[in-house]
Amino acid sequence: MRKVIFGLMAVAVITAVSCGKNKEVTPGGSGTKPSVDPPETATSYLDLSKETRSFISNNLLTSKFSYRANTTTHATNCFEWYNASQIYADAALVAAGDETALPYMNKTFAFMESFWDKTDLRGGYFASVNLDGTGAGGDKFVDDNGLTGMVYLEAYNVATGADKQVYLDKAKACADWLINSGLWDNTYGGGFWWNTAKPNKPSQSNGVAMQLFSKLYTLTGNTEYRNWATKVNNWLRTNMFDSSTGLYIWMVDGAGTGTKHIEKFTYDNAIMIEADILYGKAMNDASYLTKAQAIGNAMNTVLWNASYKGYIFNTDPTQTRVNPAWCGWGTQGMIRLYEQDKDAKWLTYAKNNIDALNKVARNKDTHAYYYFAGFTGNDRAPEIEGVDQAWMQRIQAMMHKYE
Repeated sequence: MRKVIFGLMAVAVITAVSCGKNKEVTPGGSGTKPSVDPPETATSYLDLSKETRSFISNNLLTSKFSYRANTTTHATNCFEWYNASQIYADAALVAAGDETALPYMNKTFAFMESFWDKTDLRGGYFASVNLDGTGAGGDKFVDDNGLTGMVYLEAYNVATGADKQVYLDKAKACADWLINSGLWDNTYGGGFWWNTAKPNKPSQSNGVAMQLFSKLYTLTGNTEYRNWATKVNNWLRTNMFDSSTGLYIWMVDGAGTGTKHIEKFTYDNAIMIEADILYGKAMNDASYLTKAQAIGNAMNTVLWNASYKGYIFNTDPTQTRVNPAWCGWGTQGMIRLYEQDKDAKWLTYAKNNIDALNKVARNKDTHAYYYFAGFTGNDRAPEIEGVDQAWMQRIQAMMHKYE
């Protein structure tokens, strides 16, 4: 998982293609400045999700059932977490009652083997391949592999027949790679490095790992997953939780004891809501739902723009643009809370966040989402990233259940 940080770091070319906070494309002043489209409130969220899926099928899908990274600068590349996120999106459509998404989900899952490292007994997913599945290589990312494991567990929930076991087995393979990758060490008192280059230890990488270990322990009863879930949870709470805001910080890096980067991001904390919920279920500890609710309340205090009625990208005061995937993740966090406690306030935030993103980042004619857009719909970036389409498809399909 990758993010561009404006005002937080020097402008540099970052060639990593994981789901973390760096990206080689810097969207900005070259973007369009349209008048704001009206929010798409008259159409059901399921219809919106299907419209997004139609754009994806017509513009990003290949004959191999891979997906182009975007329609501009990386139209000949496949990124691992983009393709995994599309499986996540299709699983949500299936769960919403659209069975037509199931074969796409299964065929893209088969393509995902192109990313898997077959030269290493530990396996693990590389971050990028060509559209035909050739050319896998480079670094492997903890957050990509952790998230993909969680994607497969959701696909497991909607799959049928023998496919269910295949999805579960591959989710376990993702977790087993994390355990055996050598990317957990005693630097900064523990924690997973972001990737095999070991530049930093972020909250989000550890958060998705905690989710995966917790969920797998619940499903399998394997105590190794329980022990790893506890190890990751303890490190996160000790090192990355900011009690003054009730939120998790970005990352720790540097020499010695490390430098803590205390910026707060919407998707980091949405990930931690789900991590706490799953950990609490795995350990039969109700206090973790309380912790998850506290993160949700803190997000809705610190990371919510009351005028825009949507989640901000991060707490940098100069950051006045939103991204469909990373800001949209806040909706998933709120839905997860509602699933547990049935407090309607979470759904209000979840719905308003989708509506805000539809208002400022969605092209009403093509149904595509721009990579970044300002709070008023200004400064739309020219890139149409596959992962942004996938996440909007997903959260709108999830929201449909509560229309």
